[in-house]
Amino acid sequence: MSYPEYLEYPEIRYHGTKGEVNAAFRPGDSPPDISSPGASTHYLATNESTGGEFGLYKVDLGARSAGAKAHFHKAMSESFYVLSGELELYDGEKWVTGRAGDFLYVPVGGLHAFKNVTNGPTSMLMLFSPGAPREEYFERVSEMAQRGGEELKQFRIRHDSYFVEDFEPGEE
Repeated sequence: MSYPEYLEYPEIRYHGTKGEVNAAFRPGDSPPDISSPGASTHYLATNESTGGEFGLYKVDLGARSAGAKAHFHKAMSESFYVLSGELELYDGEKWVTGRAGDFLYVPVGGLHAFKNVTNGPTSMLMLFSPGAPREEYFERVSEMAQRGGEELKQFRIRHDSYFVEDFEPGEE
């Protein structure tokens, strides 16, 4: 199989000749980095640990977990890979049921949402590209949601999360 010549790899960033010992291993049985009622999140690869290339998180949702309502990001794409259970995913037009092995890619600006409507748990990987410091968002979103109002809206915007419910039609 031949590939078109116009396909290019990214610019070289490592200029050494022997490679480096710099891989990071995280055992699968590591405890979650944060837990809240109905959900837990494992920080597999953060903005800091990847030098801003991407962020990868394993999220476990309990039965009937609300997840996240319709929103979009202006600076990053988000992808979802279902590991187990069933996850309702909103692709900007309709809700689809994701099962183990299903994948949803949401480009920058794409509306999306997710929730667990089943009586069982579900687990997924969430990938943000390029990486962003999402940890504060995950750690404080529950607290900020309780505060609500303008404070919640500004917290979401600071974390590149533009929720449809926060804006009037035509406002952004």
